[in-house]
Amino acid sequence: MKHIITAGMACCLGLGTAVAQTKAPGAPVRYALSFPNAVHHEAKVTATFTGVPSGTLHVRMARSSPGRYAVHDFAKNVYYVVATDGSNHPLPLNRPDPYGWDVKPGADGTVIFSYTLYGDQTDGTFAGIDQQHAHLNLPATLCYATGLEDRAAEVKFDVPPAWKVASQLRPSDDKNTFTAPNLQYLMDSPVSLGAQQVRSWQEGDQTIELAMLYQGPASEIDAFAKNVQKVVKEEKAIFGALPTFDFGRYTFVADYLSQATGDGMEHRNSTSVTSARSLKDEDATKNLGTVAHEFFHAWNVERLRPKDLEPFDFQRANMSDNLWFAEGFTQYYGRLALRRAKLIEDEEFFDDISRWVNLRQNSPGARYASAIDMSRQATYTDGAGQSGAPMNLVNTSLSYYDQGAGIALVLDMQLRQHHRSSLDKFMQAMWQQFGSKQSGYAPTAPYTTRDLQRVLGEVSKDTVFAGRFFRQYVYGRETPRFTENLLVAGLAVIPTRALGAALPNQVEFDDEGRCIVAYNTQIGSGLYKAGIDRGDQIVVLDGKELHSRGDMDGVLHKHSPSDVVFVKVKTRGGAERTTQLILAEDPTVQVKPVEGVEKMTLAPAQKTLRDAWLAPQASN
Repeated sequence: MKHIITAGMACCLGLGTAVAQTKAPGAPVRYALSFPNAVHHEAKVTATFTGVPSGTLHVRMARSSPGRYAVHDFAKNVYYVVATDGSNHPLPLNRPDPYGWDVKPGADGTVIFSYTLYGDQTDGTFAGIDQQHAHLNLPATLCYATGLEDRAAEVKFDVPPAWKVASQLRPSDDKNTFTAPNLQYLMDSPVSLGAQQVRSWQEGDQTIELAMLYQGPASEIDAFAKNVQKVVKEEKAIFGALPTFDFGRYTFVADYLSQATGDGMEHRNSTSVTSARSLKDEDATKNLGTVAHEFFHAWNVERLRPKDLEPFDFQRANMSDNLWFAEGFTQYYGRLALRRAKLIEDEEFFDDISRWVNLRQNSPGARYASAIDMSRQATYTDGAGQSGAPMNLVNTSLSYYDQGAGIALVLDMQLRQHHRSSLDKFMQAMWQQFGSKQSGYAPTAPYTTRDLQRVLGEVSKDTVFAGRFFRQYVYGRETPRFTENLLVAGLAVIPTRALGAALPNQVEFDDEGRCIVAYNTQIGSGLYKAGIDRGDQIVVLDGKELHSRGDMDGVLHKHSPSDVVFVKVKTRGGAERTTQLILAEDPTVQVKPVEGVEKMTLAPAQKTLRDAWLAPQASN
């Protein structure tokens, strides 16, 4: 559940919709968090394990986090570790590996494990702590003990009087104490501490809550909350109903502070959204984009969940074949819901489509790796670059977000044109079969790739079509026919025909006026074919020494696509050479309504399909 607790709310929120629970074995694990050195981004964390079985207790910090698909090794920010028994007698600690500690319990079967946590990154993955607030991803915050994962947990926050708690953890009679039924739920529950500003409303018989840390005027929060309500209604209409939130409540845990990093992270009954942007104008719309994406996850990935993400493993990365669906279809619907709610204009949504088309058509990696292959790469691409080792992603990877969004777009158009159906109906069918039934805070029937294909055959009433679509675009590497499929909605795919745009986009001019290739060059580009790569300096282009962006533009304006010019290069190793460079035309396209394109007109059938696709689905 999600709850913001204010002084008079704890009792009523702790009751409400009752959920049957199986009592977890053993005494609850009790955590206490305080912030005596918040100015220096530290928290004091104490975990009390009682009724510990004889033998060694293995205490761990998580290495991964629900909603992320990579390894992060949260133990790196834990120090000053102390263990005692229930009488405060020291217990010896052994460090068997970088990720945990071994403790031998005392005669009383109690281990009190205390440490200092450092956190100065306010986002969905780590912990951000200062005098103004604490935004905590619990895998980055709390230790746990192996073998005790099924026990309930109690978390008590010792915070300044002005701070309130925002979390999907279940509140108790004490306004600063919360519970979780087991470790999986605990670690899936982000927490925000600070001077919360709360807006809540009823959607059916459930409560939706926006709990925000924000320093702007209340009027901006009110306006933003109204738009969040529109998003909730539109996404509810896609599936036909809200999920049954475990405690009758869903909370947007929002930190819109100057020190925050832009991020969104889905959870079972809440989402963590962070940004340094304001709630004004275009900034507010960008924040709404994150909200729309993350709330869609309340269905798609939290309850409608890939089998290979269950159960979540806190010591390794879960690899999934289906992030193109779990994240990519969510990417598509997050943007479509904004358009249907009239929170963005057609032009902005068509720009989103242009981006998906361009990325898929121009990505070398997608020619060699399927949507399933790209999903499996998440372990290395989902915020896992802390080691700093460069990767050749421009030539080997296409984000499963964008690739999946393109697949969703094409599938939606094909279902509407040929099968008297829609992607909405496909999502509804998947929800009914694999998402609507939950037990023990988890789906009773997580899906596989074959399940997705089977349900598509049922919705389209054409198993041949479903099999062919999956062979081409999911298992296979065929580029979707965007031009053909978008035309059914009266959208034209128009080449931009900008000469040499790839060249200036690949270089930067340093303080000394040197033209440096800033990124790995893409397979098929003129730079790649000329044997030029990241770190090389382009000294002379077509006889012109390059010292500024204007020098390069002057050369390009004299030429046509496919012209070949001589280029003098100084490699990053110091060698100089002269070679030939093809000034290729920029391969990007722009998706536009046909009625805005010369010599094209919008046919009635195209207008009907487009109107049905983009029309609001929610009833007011």
